[in-house]
Amino acid sequence: MLVMEVEAISNSSSSSSSLSFFPCRDPTWSASRLQLKSKEEAQDSMIYNYKHGFSGFAAILTESQAQDIAELPEVLSIKPSIVHPLHTTHSQDFLGLDYTQSAGLLHRANYGDGVIVGIIDSGIWPESASFRDDGLGPLPSKWKGKCVAGQAFGSNLCNRKIIGARWYAKHLNPEDFKGEYKSARDANGHGTHVSSTAAGALVPNISFHGLAAGYARGVAPRARLAIYKACWGEGGCDDAAVLQAIDDAIHDGVDVLSLSLGGPSFEYGGSLHAVKNGITVVFAAGNSGPAPRTVENASPWVISVASATIDRAFPTAITLANSTGNFVGQSFFYDPNDKDDNWYEVYQSSCILGLGTTNVTLALGKIVLCYSPDTVNSIPPLLTMASTIKTLKEVGAKGIIFATYALDGLDILEDCGSMPCVLVDFDAAQQIKQSADQNTALVVKVTAARTWIGGEVLAPKISTFSSRGPSPLSPEFLKPDVAAPGSNILAAVQDSYKFMSGTSMACPHVSGVAALLKAVHPDWSPAIIKSALVTTASNEKYGLPILANGLPQKIADPFDYGGGFIDPNRAIDPGLAYDVDSKDYIALHCEYANSSCDYKYLNLPSIAIPNLNEPTTVLRTVTNVGQADAVYKAAVQSPPGVKISVEPSVLQFSQSKKKQSFKVTMSMTHKFQGGYLFGSLAWCDGGSHYVRIPIAVRPVVSDNYADL
Repeated sequence: MLVMEVEAISNSSSSSSSLSFFPCRDPTWSASRLQLKSKEEAQDSMIYNYKHGFSGFAAILTESQAQDIAELPEVLSIKPSIVHPLHTTHSQDFLGLDYTQSAGLLHRANYGDGVIVGIIDSGIWPESASFRDDGLGPLPSKWKGKCVAGQAFGSNLCNRKIIGARWYAKHLNPEDFKGEYKSARDANGHGTHVSSTAAGALVPNISFHGLAAGYARGVAPRARLAIYKACWGEGGCDDAAVLQAIDDAIHDGVDVLSLSLGGPSFEYGGSLHAVKNGITVVFAAGNSGPAPRTVENASPWVISVASATIDRAFPTAITLANSTGNFVGQSFFYDPNDKDDNWYEVYQSSCILGLGTTNVTLALGKIVLCYSPDTVNSIPPLLTMASTIKTLKEVGAKGIIFATYALDGLDILEDCGSMPCVLVDFDAAQQIKQSADQNTALVVKVTAARTWIGGEVLAPKISTFSSRGPSPLSPEFLKPDVAAPGSNILAAVQDSYKFMSGTSMACPHVSGVAALLKAVHPDWSPAIIKSALVTTASNEKYGLPILANGLPQKIADPFDYGGGFIDPNRAIDPGLAYDVDSKDYIALHCEYANSSCDYKYLNLPSIAIPNLNEPTTVLRTVTNVGQADAVYKAAVQSPPGVKISVEPSVLQFSQSKKKQSFKVTMSMTHKFQGGYLFGSLAWCDGGSHYVRIPIAVRPVVSDNYADL
């Protein structure tokens, strides 16, 4: 049996010629066309019915029934439902959202009060202190949602913070409920973590065993939460359930939708219907970095978010018995016995596939140095850490020192518990190895980690795992759009607080900022909110360019972070905005990844030309959202080997002239077959406004292009 999503075409004379979704027919219509035995059988096969943002239904069908429906003239498309994976105290301060300040975006937005953030994820743990409703007023008058009861989740668990909760399980089999709650309650913690990051209340005295101590809070701490549980256990997030959640969110009246989920070679076309209804939709960009062409959720109408580090580290000292110096790595190691005299002998291993063919009994009672420089190109250390930790704990190892180039995802060490597991770079690992080679019984001591915050920690850096552009499906849209904190984020999980890393954690930071912007500018469209974030994002910190972690580390480019790392306080007043009427997406047939788009005229806050073999002109229009009388001049940073001209190069606005259009023409100064090159276009008013968009161009001579 197949779970299928069916989208029907209306025969209404008022319909436009553009791609649209229209009212579904009654189930008996489907039954009669499919020659099912009864109306009841047809109703039983249908599991979700989409009617608020678009028209269609999801049903369990045989392949022959699906084929019958696909051939009907009233049906626009039919496709199988796919399951997708799920993609956190100080991060808000790093974004400039200081809770104690009486100025800036957080204050002007009244901390997001009145704005509704919808979270499509694995549910929520309502008893967490992050979801208390102390001091919140009545529910927003526009709210039309529900609090659906279920297992261990009564409707009384909704409050003025969690104002709604729905769950979607009609597509699941009985075995899918193993370890799960048949309700909106969150079993695995992901949805709770995401929700508290976006809009969690202020909670004092939070830490992880003393690390990262401080206040836990969401980006928009007074915003309301609407929960849509569409992701279950190991089964992930099924298309049919996600589409139903989007449809319900449209009906319920949410302002922002946050989806920390996705999958390769797939786009959630249904998210366009939310945007059409004025909802800002924010997606995680994926966790398949640092490889290129891995970015997910690259639809032009959504905000796709990359992950970055923050200025917080957890240094951990490793002391060698025969040396006066220390090596410093990072870990979450804490000593529950508060001892400082635990010395252990070092045992060396490549740790490929656990311990490989090595005699595992040699690791008993020792700290294992996992160091394999010869395989780092083919087997990333992070790929084998989970299995290595499991194996070494089982054989009685007392600790692990991992050599790796990726120090931006420490949460992978959570399973170590109070056993010291430390990440070190290859230089430190090599020196420890040399000492072990020279000493037949080298002993080391690992000191508990401490928290280090401040400018001495170079940040942000794009996280190693963060997916990179260009989009394999739609390279004409520059993705990701922006970057936000996503590495080692502390947020709520059940009744405690834990670290998690991923673009899943970066996504709700942007969702929260979007909620704050919506509170300050309720008339802004989703496209203007996206534009404000992209055009004010930062490419440097302390005068240094933002770096992208990987192998090797490099200066970040637009395929790493889009416009850059978000700057919420600048986004309040971007000066100019690239607005898009949602009808333009549909008119260009961009809703379907397998159809061609005349993308050059889609008014996005970025420019991507995947095949530049002759002079190419794109059109853009900016709307003045700042001071009425303003003059902006173009500032172009051309990609190497590419000439860019802007016409006109000066834009003058007035009370009666709030929009201006301009053309950007790109041509090669020398024809060559090359890779992507990067530049930018900024509009400057000589004051505080510097409205910058990223440009990515790939020069080609032959259309049959391949990287050389």
